[in-house]
Amino acid sequence: MAHRAYAVVLLLLAALAGCGRQGAERAAQEEAEARPRAASAVEGAMCKEHGVLEALCTKCNPRLVPVFQAKGDWCKEHGFPESICPLCHPERGGKPAADVTSDGAPADGTKVKLRTKDTARLAGIVTEKAVERPGGGGIPVTARIVYDALKVAEINARAAGVVRRLHVDVGAEVEKGAPLAIIDSADVGADRSRLASALSRLKIAEENLRREEQLEKEGVSSRRSVLAAQQELDAARAERASFAASLAVVGASAGGSGGYTLTTPLAGVVTQRKATVGRLVGVEETLFEVVDVSSMWAELDVPETDLPAVSLKQPVILEVDGLKGRELKGEITYVAPAIDPATRTAKARVPLANPDGALRANMFGRARILAPARAAVMVPRAAVQRARTVKLVFVRLAEDQFEARRVEIGATEGDLVEVTKGVRPGEEVATEGSFLLKTETLKESIGAGCCED
Repeated sequence: MAHRAYAVVLLLLAALAGCGRQGAERAAQEEAEARPRAASAVEGAMCKEHGVLEALCTKCNPRLVPVFQAKGDWCKEHGFPESICPLCHPERGGKPAADVTSDGAPADGTKVKLRTKDTARLAGIVTEKAVERPGGGGIPVTARIVYDALKVAEINARAAGVVRRLHVDVGAEVEKGAPLAIIDSADVGADRSRLASALSRLKIAEENLRREEQLEKEGVSSRRSVLAAQQELDAARAERASFAASLAVVGASAGGSGGYTLTTPLAGVVTQRKATVGRLVGVEETLFEVVDVSSMWAELDVPETDLPAVSLKQPVILEVDGLKGRELKGEITYVAPAIDPATRTAKARVPLANPDGALRANMFGRARILAPARAAVMVPRAAVQRARTVKLVFVRLAEDQFEARRVEIGATEGDLVEVTKGVRPGEEVATEGSFLLKTETLKESIGAGCCED
């Protein structure tokens, strides 16, 4: 690092000479004066007193001050080079711009000085302020619309039989208790016959008990006979209740001893019908599906690395592919305790109101999970330029000067992009014409012939 620090000083001096701001003799003199300090720097050493790289600390080595001042890289307020000022740019940690020899992109803090103050206007460079957005850009995830599982009814035959009549088809809107089909069942007919027999037995048992009680009063019958009659009555009642409960599950009679009506347990839309007239059906087979679509669920695929930032009741904003321009809002009510081993994501659920029925199952979209306590810096999408593998934003320092910032991008919100690192709220960033500034950092074109870093 000592050699690298020394190389940094050499680059500063060489850039100074290349820009014509100092003569070769002055550069050599500054190099000679700076060499002892740079050569003595420990690898990676930071100035503990001032919080900048020790080899470039102008507080400890005031001989470097003219070098940075001549380059225009100077913070008058704090007495440090602007590019490493720990007060103006705390995100840089008091270190010089990153070594970009590996990625070929401009260093963080590279400055572009235009020829005149009017050059920006002539070049069509437009700036906008970076804004702070409460809740942040959020965690971007994929989403899929599914039915509300609490409002889905899969309806099967209550007893094996043959479908005699259909009352609805797919797409029909039904109320709770509405008839779906009529089914003839031998088992139901047998149960109805048994119920009738049980009712007759119950009636006889009741009369027999009354007679035995009367005979006991007259002294003709014994207590034992009364108890036996009571036992018979209890058995008859139990038998009747058993058959009645069985037939109650089947439903109302639909004409004939074995016919019953299959009804829906909730209001909604018939989404499936597998029953056909004349078909023999069993109790394990689903004949109809009825769904209440007044509300739906959005299932989010949350990446494993983002799960620590996701919790219940966290607000979510969704955009569905089939509903362009429509924004849906909800809250997380469930986060799965397991991670899909194939996708390394966990499911999160967001209930959504669907009064107009626009949401349909298996629609896909994108969602942003917001963090209420967090604020994000948002810039126009046009402000972000790509230079090789690096994303850049150009911040306006003066009418004729811009600074390239290496940024990290978060979520998008319409025409705005979240910048998680590199830009502060209120700073003016170049939007239209930012591409020209990028080319200036890669090769001299519209500037004054000198890009400073």
